[in-house]
Amino acid sequence: MYGLIAKMIAVPGHRDALIDLVLAGSAGMPGCVSYIVAKDAESSDVIWVTEVWDDEDSHKASLAIPAVKEAIGKAMPLIAGFEKGATTIPVGGVGL
Repeated sequence: MYGLIAKMIAVPGHRDALIDLVLAGSAGMPGCVSYIVAKDAESSDVIWVTEVWDDEDSHKASLAIPAVKEAIGKAMPLIAGFEKGATTIPVGGVGL
């Protein structure tokens, strides 16, 4: 398995719109085991995306899906920045 944890910083006041776009592009991604978008509990501009994939190739392939590409294009103006994320190797747990 292949996992990613990403921290996105929204343009102030646009976190909910960014979340809507990120979620809209996440449906129907082959190889995606889990895709969770969460609001940061302390910052009103931060979201966390936690992903689990069958493998890294499935994740890379998802970036070519038209709906994903469209969502990324629409989301970019709402993203103020990214902080260093983490690549993980999921080994189990509830939902896996």
